[in-house]
Amino acid sequence: MRQAPSEWTVQAVLQHLADLGTEENRQGMARFGIDASRAFGVPLSVLRPFSRKLEKSPDLASDLWASGFHEARLLAILITPPKAMTAALMQRWLDDIQSWDLCDQLTNVYARRPDSGALVAELVASERAFVKRAGFALIAWRAVHAKTAPDQAFLDCFGFIRAAATDDRNFVWKAVHWALRQIGKRSASLHGPALNLGEELARSDDRTARRIGRETVKELSLPKVRERLGIG
Repeated sequence: MRQAPSEWTVQAVLQHLADLGTEENRQGMARFGIDASRAFGVPLSVLRPFSRKLEKSPDLASDLWASGFHEARLLAILITPPKAMTAALMQRWLDDIQSWDLCDQLTNVYARRPDSGALVAELVASERAFVKRAGFALIAWRAVHAKTAPDQAFLDCFGFIRAAATDDRNFVWKAVHWALRQIGKRSASLHGPALNLGEELARSDDRTARRIGRETVKELSLPKVRERLGIG
């Protein structure tokens, strides 16, 4: 039987997560670089349909986040609507994050706000790994969700990408790479500039920048990418 959203207290949700979790999944999370020290071992593929049972609820989300459990925090993000995911709330939650999946899901929600681009410069300037990652993840998600944003909003991010391309921290460089690839796949008009930047980075004296550049060029040159964008 489907439990009514009003009956899902934070205690009920945590108990349900405990029932769903497995040690095998916890170990799998750790292998993928996710902090599983306060995790039940419930995959996102299970959390997403469960979040739809809870429906959107900023109040419950706040309580779930405060619990400190990994999957509870993922649920908190999933049940917070973009209009309630203010810059202040996102930054407050970001201060607690030590896992890439929480970072990426949080920016996925925030990127759907029409004003989400205003926070990019502040985040990418941080020296804290997951805050900096959030900045580039936000660029990547905006390339997907910000349908009406002009090309210039993404071209303006190239300076951030160049500056961070030598950051060899695993959670940072992968997000820089992700941002550049997503910009290049956003539209035919952005594909060429992103590909050019990828080629520039591939010639860099820095190993991390070269890796970002080579992998960007490889993906943006794929026939299926060019065909989808209508590039001959």
